[in-house]
Amino acid sequence: MRVTWSDGKTSHQVSGPAPQAETGWTSRVELLQLPPGRSIDYEVRFPGRSVKGRFRTPPARSGAPIRFAWSGDVCGQGWGIDESRGGMQSFATLARLQPDFFLHSGDSVYADDPLPAQKKMADGSLWRNRLIPEKTRPAVSLDDYRGQYRYNLLDPHYREFLAKVPVVVQWDDHEVLNNWDEAHHSAWSSHARQAFLEYWPVTGRTIYRKISYGPDLELFVLDLRTYRAANGPNRQPQPGPETVMLGKQQLDWLKKGLSQSRARWKFIAGEMPIATYNESFGLDNWGNGPGGPLGREWELADLLSFLKQRKVENVVWLCADVHYAAALHYDPSRAVFRDFSPFWEFIAGPLHAGTFPSQEHPLDPTFGAKMVFDSVTPKLKLNRPPSEGLQFFGQVHIEGKKCRVSLHRQDGTSLFSQTL
Repeated sequence: MRVTWSDGKTSHQVSGPAPQAETGWTSRVELLQLPPGRSIDYEVRFPGRSVKGRFRTPPARSGAPIRFAWSGDVCGQGWGIDESRGGMQSFATLARLQPDFFLHSGDSVYADDPLPAQKKMADGSLWRNRLIPEKTRPAVSLDDYRGQYRYNLLDPHYREFLAKVPVVVQWDDHEVLNNWDEAHHSAWSSHARQAFLEYWPVTGRTIYRKISYGPDLELFVLDLRTYRAANGPNRQPQPGPETVMLGKQQLDWLKKGLSQSRARWKFIAGEMPIATYNESFGLDNWGNGPGGPLGREWELADLLSFLKQRKVENVVWLCADVHYAAALHYDPSRAVFRDFSPFWEFIAGPLHAGTFPSQEHPLDPTFGAKMVFDSVTPKLKLNRPPSEGLQFFGQVHIEGKKCRVSLHRQDGTSLFSQTL
């Protein structure tokens, strides 16, 4: 593999390893010493083929405008690539908008959710999925998991998006198995982790990491899967081994990073919402119902109290997971647990999967959550297809002291905006 890149002034060439079967026919190379705040044109060459793209590097000066997008959930609930319906349209919009980078908030594949050849729509028509063998069965082997990522790359909008927009990615459950935890599902997670790291640009020892994007923005990408205790009632009255979500090492890393950050805006890529819960779906995230703190909420209460004590300001949470878009405000005046400062959380998804009403996920009152905006109606039927246009992503616009978060429909239509 050979990569040529240019900032319009100078050109550089970097060689990388050839794709091998041992790496799922993927290859990677790191581009070092990129100039800040510049548009970079690049070309990746393999024998007999090349791919061109463009991205922009982080700014060097404070106050420079930054715009990034986020969402999650791709090819779930039976909705794969139907070429007759235009494929994965959300990625066409994101490729057109070309944000500085995209935060993929998890469920980038649905390895545990096979696609049917066709799916009947409410109007009687058929959704016809393009298929490969790995998408017709739940993933078990390493090659099965690799096939989940290869499948998404069949969509031309997705490929164009990846060529034009840098991606910061985290995983959730469907990269492995619904509601998985390491203690019970390590046989699946080891293969899933290898495929995830082969097909996404993640370096380092852990999936959780900090991304510094210029002087004004730091992004703290969490891993809420690897270190968690097994799912259960999630209502333990005291913290202990059964209430772990982040784990001590990740929690200490997050506290240190946030308290020492000099960035004006600190975004936590939280993967799953804080307050939503649904016992019938499994108590898989922080929330658990009335009362509290209980269960996994103990870790979150510890973090929020720490941020208040250290006077860490301008912390914003982003996530996906629940298949609708929403803006939630958390305030101690409404909360059961009150030792924290008010903050915002924004939810956006799905990118290309079934849409669900927020009423499927009531709000846990522990941290005083209030839904300020909801993208779907309460009477929405379950698992609406991408063709209905109820696919959502969010954007963050930063310019010095100003930060605006907006939520958008699949075609880019703005639905909600909040200035922080």
